[in-house]
Amino acid sequence: MSERIRTGEERTWNGERDLDRAVNEIEGFLLQEAEKDRARTRAEAFCAALPWLTDTQRQEVAARYCQDQYETSRAYLHRIAVRSASLRTEYEGVYRVLRRRLVTACVSATTVLVALVTVAAAGLTR
Repeated sequence: MSERIRTGEERTWNGERDLDRAVNEIEGFLLQEAEKDRARTRAEAFCAALPWLTDTQRQEVAARYCQDQYETSRAYLHRIAVRSASLRTEYEGVYRVLRRRLVTACVSATTVLVALVTVAAAGLTR
């Protein structure tokens, strides 16, 4: 079984991909913690408006409120991620079509230019 030796370029690319993945995980964790903190703050404000709650009830309401906020945020972010992937696919398709058109236009223009130069050169040599 032969083991493929990776070039420095491949190592760099994989290293960058691993770094990007790590950064995304850290960013995701920080966003999740910020969302939890925001939910706690909103839960405390909600419970402050209900002065008749006992401490135990206040804790239970706050915990349920936080859980509900977390699930709502998670569902919302999931919808955003799905839509983002959909848009990315759509835009990549449009980009491929535009790139193909541009290349076709450049090749056509080059062909016409070469033809004109050839005709002009043939006209000058007569």
